[in-house]
Amino acid sequence: MSTTTIIILAVIVIAVAALGWWAYRQQRTKQLRSKFGPEYTHAVHQYGSEARAEDALAERARRMEKFHARALTPEDHDRFLQRWSVVQASFVDDPPSSIKQADGLVGEVMRARGYPMGDFDRRAEDISVEHPKVVQNYRAAHEIAERQARGEAATEDLRQALVHYRALFEELLEGHLTHEGSKRR
Repeated sequence: MSTTTIIILAVIVIAVAALGWWAYRQQRTKQLRSKFGPEYTHAVHQYGSEARAEDALAERARRMEKFHARALTPEDHDRFLQRWSVVQASFVDDPPSSIKQADGLVGEVMRARGYPMGDFDRRAEDISVEHPKVVQNYRAAHEIAERQARGEAATEDLRQALVHYRALFEELLEGHLTHEGSKRR
């Protein structure tokens, strides 16, 4: 083989490898956007580039593959629903306390389902893998709860936080109930 032939073959191999890499990255981007929805955009803003965001999202998904959410028993499901009713009812008389209770109850449901309970950012990342559409609600509710703790949240802010917590609460409960081996809705 001549030097020219070797160079041409090397260029072809490099071009095919580059095309394969490009196709892989496109497919990965498509899959991550589909899986994470609005969380994909959040991660791009957070990490400053699509490549870093995609690496972080893929790592979350790998980390959560090792985690298997436990289903709630019918008793736990009903108990959590009853407690949520109390949290909502208490909002009328004491909105700040209601928000603390909502945050605590969401944490209890996460623990009951077996979610790792690290710091808030880690919990939000973990939630984003299975519940990408409501993780933004969780972040918004948490941010309002932190503002409330500093005395900076109005009653309307607290009402919105309760709505956000309810969306996540319902998502964590919905379809995750054991009932003789099947899910109940």
